[in-house]
Amino acid sequence: MEQVFAPWRIEWVEREEQNSGMECVFCGLPGQDSDRSNRIVARNDHAYVLLNNAPYSPGHAMVIPYQHTGDYGDLSSEVLLAHARLKQRTFEALEAALEPDAFNAGLNLGGGPAGGSIENHLHTHVVPRWEGDTNFMPVVGDTQVIVEAIEDTYDRLHEAFGELEGATVEHSRCAVTFSQDGRPSEAA
Repeated sequence: MEQVFAPWRIEWVEREEQNSGMECVFCGLPGQDSDRSNRIVARNDHAYVLLNNAPYSPGHAMVIPYQHTGDYGDLSSEVLLAHARLKQRTFEALEAALEPDAFNAGLNLGGGPAGGSIENHLHTHVVPRWEGDTNFMPVVGDTQVIVEAIEDTYDRLHEAFGELEGATVEHSRCAVTFSQDGRPSEAA
């Protein structure tokens, strides 16, 4: 596969804290005090939205419950509802920020091939799609082109999440927060 130059990725690769001391990055990231640098764009009491570091398209996000499990049946009704509600808000924010024509959404369960590089922490990928976004590059050139830097996508999504009903925006460096029922959340 050919490679396309993406200089913004080097900051992630060379960061000093590369998930050090974390058995599960999805468990460790939300506890850090660096939502923006970790690309956590929104959260509620039981789940959070993380921009994918290797996006299929601009806005490729993951909705991740805080609970560490690879088994969907392990999630309580409260966590299931919070995860589903945050997925709904993710679609709303992506529509407002990026105006895609459609979405692909899929749940990764378990580890190994299903969890990608994440072992046993279920998560839902939400991928915005546009008419014609699969062009000749991946088909003929075996190359994927990402048209927007992740930091720019973060800014656009952060603003869109912040405009949704029930959003609490403390600072641009912090994730936008929601409570499960739509009222402002106390979670940070």
